[in-house]
Amino acid sequence: MQARLSTMFQSLQVRNYRLFASGQLLKLIGVWMMFIAQDWLVLELSGDSATALGVVVALQFTPVLLLTLLSGRLADRYDKRMLLFVANAFWTVLSLAMSLLVLTGLVALWHVFVFAALLGVANAVETPVRQAFVSELVGTRLLPNALSLNAAVFNSARIVGPAVAGLAIALFDVGPVFLVTALSSIAPLVTVIQMRPAELHRAPLPPRDERAAATVLDGLRYVGRRPDLLLPMVVMSVIGMSLFNFQLTLAALAKTVFNTGAASFGLFSTTLAVGALVGALAGTSRRSRPSVWLVLGAAIACAVFGTLVGLAPAYWMVVALLPPTGFFMVYFAQAANQRVQLGTDAAFRGRVMALWVLVFLGTNPVGAPVIGWIAETYGAGVSIWAGGLLSLATALLALAWQLRRDGARLRFRILPMPRFYVTEV
Repeated sequence: MQARLSTMFQSLQVRNYRLFASGQLLKLIGVWMMFIAQDWLVLELSGDSATALGVVVALQFTPVLLLTLLSGRLADRYDKRMLLFVANAFWTVLSLAMSLLVLTGLVALWHVFVFAALLGVANAVETPVRQAFVSELVGTRLLPNALSLNAAVFNSARIVGPAVAGLAIALFDVGPVFLVTALSSIAPLVTVIQMRPAELHRAPLPPRDERAAATVLDGLRYVGRRPDLLLPMVVMSVIGMSLFNFQLTLAALAKTVFNTGAASFGLFSTTLAVGALVGALAGTSRRSRPSVWLVLGAAIACAVFGTLVGLAPAYWMVVALLPPTGFFMVYFAQAANQRVQLGTDAAFRGRVMALWVLVFLGTNPVGAPVIGWIAETYGAGVSIWAGGLLSLATALLALAWQLRRDGARLRFRILPMPRFYVTEV
């Protein structure tokens, strides 16, 4: 058991990664608290409008759609550590401004819209740089483990953040939650400063003329020539757009279908995150690039359980189905991320990971308003199971394409039933 735990957390033996992970954990707990508070605030300011909630989510991710590819180019041209510091500093200033508006009672719905869009700008810069920076923290050998631990950190925050936020909103209202978010976002600034640049696993930056020649279009061409990178990105784009909207749909499901309060909404998010954390830890022992079959199998399971969540008629059934849904969500996303990142040349990693972030997060501006409209018009449950069925169809089509491309076949073997004999005594 001790050897297993040592293997599971071996990236934490690297000082720079340990600093990085601790800073991210503190920040992300605050971010998930802010997401819960923001969604609750939007519902209060808009009269329980799922459409308004969808607009906020769309504004939050639209900058990702517009700016992420440019951020990937920056990651391949400049010091990723310095870019992370600038992006996180911008996030901190915005969070402090929003918390002051909420605490003073001056906040209006349009303030939330602007806040979501500006945070999206910071996120569009920070996310692809952070994804590409992990390989510099630990090197190629520990990269699969570090990526899995990143997912574990993210989902640990998803467990703690919503649970604390639900109770805090019930006890103190949303204002203090926004303030905690602002204070927690200082942590990555401190840890980035404390890192030792000499211990980073990175090649020297290319000459200035080569950096200028590193274009976004070259990164797109690189992925276009690589079906092994393109397939997981296409599947992720559809699932991310149609099913990975639980921030929106679970809030609407809790408040409009089951008529629950903030604490119960927090329970939905927490149970989803518990499964997601287990899914993240399940991949920490991986030492090599995941196969396409593992990625597609996890995508199919994720879509099946997501569909069942939308069809569940009772509150307790939703709570029971969310852990396996969270497990396969993260197991799929993590395996696809590792397949993309471990198959990418270092010179293109920033731009390829920017494209990955684009399909992972940037599809939300397209899907969120539509999902919000479906939730408001036909019910939150419909918005979830419809997205699940679309995701399932996409994963099955991708599986059929890969089987045909490889000339492979699926074989099902029916095991013989055990025979029982009755003897006379």
